[in-house]
Amino acid sequence: MKVTRNEVHERALGAYLGFAVGDALGATVEFMMPAEIQHAYGMHRDIIGGGWLKLKPGQITDDTQMSLALGQAILASGGWNAVAAADAFVGWLKSKPLDVGNTCRRGIQRYMVEGTLAGEPSESDGGNGACMRNLPLALATLNDDAAFTRATPEQCHLTHCHPLSDAATLALGNMVRSLIRGGGIKGCRVEANRLIEDFPEFRFEPYPKRASGYIVDTVQTVLHAFFRTDSFESCVTEVVNCGEDADTNGALAGMLAGAAYGVSGIPGYWLRKLDREIKTRIEEQTEALLELARRGGK
Repeated sequence: MKVTRNEVHERALGAYLGFAVGDALGATVEFMMPAEIQHAYGMHRDIIGGGWLKLKPGQITDDTQMSLALGQAILASGGWNAVAAADAFVGWLKSKPLDVGNTCRRGIQRYMVEGTLAGEPSESDGGNGACMRNLPLALATLNDDAAFTRATPEQCHLTHCHPLSDAATLALGNMVRSLIRGGGIKGCRVEANRLIEDFPEFRFEPYPKRASGYIVDTVQTVLHAFFRTDSFESCVTEVVNCGEDADTNGALAGMLAGAAYGVSGIPGYWLRKLDREIKTRIEEQTEALLELARRGGK
């Protein structure tokens, strides 16, 4: 299916802004359980900040921050460069962010001390921290499947060296790339089926109702909602109201739904609440990453 440059931009920007919206919405209820959310908010659907991080309304967390850091490294290098990405994560960590995942912190500190771009494979690396930040790489390699497949594990292994993390990051990245290129939700389902065939742990029907930061729980939560809803709002709302790792799960749901329904499908009352500086950075970075993809940056 032939798509125009404007359509590609609409979906790519939808993916990136949708990611940040899901992050900001989900952060309020991170680490809460569904019954606690129901008691406190009914159905949580407003970007109001707060939560355990005591955020301002529209403020984002490490999910979006690390994605922006990765995107900036890719652009500064004219394509994927593992050293540049690792250095960008060091700079981010040194900025004293509000929240840092334990596995991300451990991997960045290993690089700072040892200079190594990957750790040893570890069962403790099965979290969602590598998957959550891979969108800029998916955009930069939009027209080069081989480059995406080659670079994604390198990106993951900077902090997470685990086969399930690798598989999920590749699968969700290929889903968002397919959506942006006009493949539709049917194309995503093919990718999801391929992931489950290779790694049955990710089967999400029936939904196991676990939404932790374990990569299997994240993928099951995100895909279960994505394939059973028909709008950006319904998809992201369903995911964040599962609680637990609601910011990351909400961000990844927003990424897929934003790519599926476009930036015009994101409710204006959520976009208007998003931190203005972050919104501008995402808009600028999306345009630059797509231009890099058009030029064939590797």
